[in-house]
Order: sequence, then structure tokens, then C-alpha cells
Amino acid sequence: MKLLFISVGKKHDPLVAEAIDDFMSRISHHAPVEWKLIPSNESMNKEGESILNAVDERDFVALLDERGKEIDSEGLSKLLDTRLNASTHRLVFIIGGAYGVSESIKARANATIALSKLTFPHQLVRLILAEQVYRAFTILKGEKYHHAG
Repeated sequence: MKLLFISVGKKHDPLVAEAIDDFMSRISHHAPVEWKLIPSNESMNKEGESILNAVDERDFVALLDERGKEIDSEGLSKLLDTRLNASTHRLVFIIGGAYGVSESIKARANATIALSKLTFPHQLVRLILAEQVYRAFTILKGEKYHHAG
């Protein structure tokens, strides 16, 4: 299974980019991974079109939204495991823009998840998502990175 992270907004902030790159490299040991940035637009609908152009009909789409189902690290690892066992072509994580995503993206999403009830800057959400996906793989593989409490 391949992974695609899609986020709307500016390039990764240099302070965050190095850490994101580190986790993307770590994830790549478990699955092919790619990050696609969609430029911010005045219209959520135009952003939505750009996102949908990057998504294939065979993809499983997980939309990150503060109103989504809140999951923990083990829950994310279960999502990965389920998609791996279902022979999912590609798992796509979408981080919308500052004002959310269009209705077309919400309709296309196979799952809507929340990382937290807290609100984070988009740059940090990118980093948190990359770290949590790496953590989910280490949970599945029984590696020492994750220490359940």
C-alpha cells in the first residue's frame, strides 16, 4: 500500500520541514510515501478540485477534521492495518485549508478523523500526522518506538 499526504497551504515552514522529512524517511521504510501541497486559494471549491484531481477512485481517503472521530495512536495503527489487509491501493490523508474543505471532499472521504480536540496550526498538524503515521507503523511491527501507557 502506498501513502499520500495532501495538505492545503504554504510550503513546509523550515523549522518544521526537517522533522517532517525525517518522519517521511522513516515511513518510507514501511511503505512508499509522498507529500503533495495544494496552494491556498480564495475558494474552497477550487482547492477541492485540486485535491480531487490528486485522488484516484481506488484510494481510501482519510480526511483530518476537528469534527471527525477522535482516534488515538492505536486507533490509527488499526486503520493502517485494516487498509493493509484490504489491499488498499493507496491511503490518502487530507489536511484542508484554514477554512476547512469543500463539500466534495467531505463526500469523497471514506473516514473523517480528528487528531485532537485541540486546534493546531496547519504546519504542526502536518508534523503530528507524519509522526503519528510513523508511530502507527511501529505499533503494527512491534517496534520499540511506541510505549503504551
